Amino acid sequence: MGFFDKLKNGLTKTRENIAKSFGSVFGQTEIDEDFYEELEEILIMSDIGVATTEKILDDLKDKVKEQHLRSASECRGVLMDSIREQMTLPDNAYDFENGKAVILVIGVNGVGKTTSIGKLAAIYKGEGRKVMMAAADTFRAAAGEQLNEWALRAGVDIIKGADGQDPASVVFDAVKSAKARNVDILICDTAGRLHNKKNLMEELKKIHRIIDKEYPEAARETLVVIDGTTGQNALMQAREFHEAAQATGIILTKLDGTAKGGIAIAVQSELNIPVKYIGVGEGIDDLQRFDPGAFVEAMFEDSKGEEEDVNT
Repeated sequence: MGFFDKLKNGLTKTRENIAKSFGSVFGQTEIDEDFYEELEEILIMSDIGVATTEKILDDLKDKVKEQHLRSASECRGVLMDSIREQMTLPDNAYDFENGKAVILVIGVNGVGKTTSIGKLAAIYKGEGRKVMMAAADTFRAAAGEQLNEWALRAGVDIIKGADGQDPASVVFDAVKSAKARNVDILICDTAGRLHNKKNLMEELKKIHRIIDKEYPEAARETLVVIDGTTGQNALMQAREFHEAAQATGIILTKLDGTAKGGIAIAVQSELNIPVKYIGVGEGIDDLQRFDPGAFVEAMFEDSKGEEEDVNT
């Protein structure tokens, strides 16, 4: 299955949830207040959220006036463009992958953090990079064993610490080992809790100080993993982690399990943190780099209005 087909398949629940509603709206003959109100309800119900929905609709209304659009069916492409604009990725979003890099991965238990690390390792290994993992989420029972299983599946080395060991000391050992073995990308499983932001911040600061001292030439990336099936709660988690850790990107998991994939749009629009990877399945190769254009295409694929379908 190609990239777009996997994405389209992974967004089936979301697309089925919104396609019929959008089809009905775009099949209307007039652009009036009822049209905008229906769009607003659909967008909010798909977990795009109130604030982001307002931005999208304000932009849509401006473009309708500028382009002198008259029928609802003409708004489909304009709406898609407005949504894409909420999700633009910076040109350097993936530059860290091209040289020596340390990736810190954080997220609460149950969101798919360990699984995402394993899949990330598989992506990079499949592209010919030398990859290592560090099991520095030492406060969660069996976290190291779970990460070790993913290291075996991905075929990469791993540095593990004892349960309860200082996470920074595990990262220290991993950085030393990564440099000695000429590793390209070191992926560190770090904080898996958020009940005390002060402790989390201190833990991550200590890890950053070690990397600053021992491996200053490496690019640094901090990725927050959130579960797409938890909707607005995922947005809250991302916000909290970002305040504590200054995240540079989001890994959004389990999009294939939700009918409200609009959370991918809300996260980027409201927090100004790019979604860099999305999970659209259970397989080791079902984590993908995020492509906003392809995402919107897959989300809207079956949403042509009834009139548009008749005339095509």
